[in-house]
Amino acid sequence: MQSPIKTLVDMVKDRDLKQKALSDRVGSTAPIKIPSAFIACKKCGRRALRVRWEEHLFVCPHCGSYGPVGAYYRLEMLYDPGTFQELDKDIVVRDPLDFPDYGEKVKELEKKTGLKEAVVSSRGKIGGIPVVVLVMDNRFLMGSMSQAVGEKITRGIEEADRAHCPLIIFSASGGARMQEGIFSLMQMAKTSQAIGKHREKGLLSICVMTDPTTGGVSASFASLGDVIIGEKGALIGFAGPRVIEQTIGEKLPEGFQSSEFQLEHGFVDAIVTREEMKETLGKIIGLHKKAKVY
Repeated sequence: MQSPIKTLVDMVKDRDLKQKALSDRVGSTAPIKIPSAFIACKKCGRRALRVRWEEHLFVCPHCGSYGPVGAYYRLEMLYDPGTFQELDKDIVVRDPLDFPDYGEKVKELEKKTGLKEAVVSSRGKIGGIPVVVLVMDNRFLMGSMSQAVGEKITRGIEEADRAHCPLIIFSASGGARMQEGIFSLMQMAKTSQAIGKHREKGLLSICVMTDPTTGGVSASFASLGDVIIGEKGALIGFAGPRVIEQTIGEKLPEGFQSSEFQLEHGFVDAIVTREEMKETLGKIIGLHKKAKVY
């Protein structure tokens, strides 16, 4: 029987995550706000009540295209109640190059999103199995990879190593953070090495690519999972389609770099709907547990 103190602690954890997830839902995660009660889809342009978007997990009720969701909202959808614990909250943005207006922009985004960086690191349980889950949030400087993002991801992977548990990473990024220059690019090697060590220990890693996963993030840890899942309609690639077309002087195929295109060409293993994500992840980590990997 669970002790009253443990029950109280779990209730506090639940309340903290629910409050942050609620802030994600009513904040700036939705595609386009018309008035606050309505949301218009970026793809089809049709409006629907916010409550309908929430019922559909921020998937357009009309055309089925996926809207962005905040990191805490996604974590609330995944974790068993009372198991969420945020990691490395003290790691925040630094400005190694004294880049003009960088600090002011960061403060503005902190106030707007409630985030301290473009990734939230956490541990908890899915289907009763301990996991470490890292979720990138592209509301914060387009989810770009900074020194702090690289450090949080690396520490999250190392936490999964210590706990001898599965690692799940949700990527959503435009790539390296230009305001940090070479210090940002160095995170590609750092995070890739960390996930490589995780694999050497025989531990499971699952990378879920959401819209968009591009640049240095797609070219490093986001592509190195044992299982790679794409979210429906996500843009996945290195350079964007417009950059490629301007470089080669040719029109790209329809749907180029979409998760469906990547699945067809073997870059991702499966496309999983938002509604089925928790169940699917639970089945994968459950199979590994039964195989006595952990």
